[in-house]
Amino acid sequence: MKKINIAIDGYSACGKSSTAKRVAKRLDYIYIDTGAMYRAVTLYFRLHLIDIDNLEGIKNALPNIQIDFRKVGEGHHTFLNGEDVEEEIRQPYVAALVSEVAAMSNIRKMLVEQQKKMAAQKGVVMEGRDIGSVVIPDAELKFFMTADVDVRTKRRQQELLQDTGRAFPLEELKANLLHRDRIDSTREDSPLTKVADAIELDTTLLTLEDQINIICDRALELIQA
Repeated sequence: MKKINIAIDGYSACGKSSTAKRVAKRLDYIYIDTGAMYRAVTLYFRLHLIDIDNLEGIKNALPNIQIDFRKVGEGHHTFLNGEDVEEEIRQPYVAALVSEVAAMSNIRKMLVEQQKKMAAQKGVVMEGRDIGSVVIPDAELKFFMTADVDVRTKRRQQELLQDTGRAFPLEELKANLLHRDRIDSTREDSPLTKVADAIELDTTLLTLEDQINIICDRALELIQA
């Protein structure tokens, strides 16, 4: 059976990661969380006290950053220089800075090259913000996910509660999401955008299972054609 690449772009907390993971599992494809890669870079800068305005320090640090994904239990975790950082990169202090880090051209160039290599063999479900437009513009299937910001905020609160056991204030989380939306959509290098051949998927009223079924049904149509 032939394999295709599936690109899933969209705003934060629309369900991209959860959906992409389950789609990849159902199709027996490889799941690549590009957002986690930018989060890992952000965490590296915090751990090594590198300010995001320190352009020389960032340039010197990039060759020392190695990111990979490994299966841990039933999931895939993000590893930064050999250390499992899956839980730490989901913390709000990382989320608050990741869009600024992701807007830097030299960082994007480094990670996009890694992502392109991952997708070269096909059979990949990759999610992020510039997947269909920059990373794998030749993907056979592209989706762009949106949702009401208040719904997204509640989803993010629930995710963090499950991941960290802490109930972060909705106001703080909503402000963070809107801040990330603004930076992601207006950055000069590879801004968040819906490409012409992407299918828009509004997840406001959809369950996770609905989202998975919609994407898998369309993927199977292409795979079996």
